[in-house]
Amino acid sequence: MGELFKINLCAFDVLDHIIPPAVQSTTESSTTTNTTTPNTQNPSWSRLDAMVLQWIYGTISLELLNNIFEADSTTAKTWTQIQDMFQDNKSSRALYLQRQFTNIKLDNLLNISAYCQEIKSIADQLGNIDDKVSDPRMVFQVIAGLNDNFDTIGSQLAHITPLPSFYQARCWDLTCFKDS
Repeated sequence: MGELFKINLCAFDVLDHIIPPAVQSTTESSTTTNTTTPNTQNPSWSRLDAMVLQWIYGTISLELLNNIFEADSTTAKTWTQIQDMFQDNKSSRALYLQRQFTNIKLDNLLNISAYCQEIKSIADQLGNIDDKVSDPRMVFQVIAGLNDNFDTIGSQLAHITPLPSFYQARCWDLTCFKDS
């Protein structure tokens, strides 16, 4: 589930419309037991479910909406349909994103900040499909995609022991490594 979407669901106390309470409690703690089931006959629950369904419909493409839209659907059913559609192409998506990740070059972007943001963005997308990119791999990609103007910095980053974190490597001002 998208982390920002999950935060919104938690903030409005409607996460149970996507993840049933019994599933939430087993993932949060093995000792917590929550046997509450959604009351679809409750007008308040139905209103909240419609609100979350509107959020979903308002944030997806028209093509996707046309594929999943059903009269009298619930948020949980709609979410499951969307999830199933995206899980079907998980492997091909991972392959595509891995290729994009390894081909990121500073020369193709406006500046170093945009370059690092692109690395982070694609790494996050890979993480969202259960193909987490390690911090050292992100640093190696920063170094690998640098152009000739940054050869010295790339070489210095590669020789720091231990390897700096991705966030440290973004500094580009090697004074941030003095204490390392």
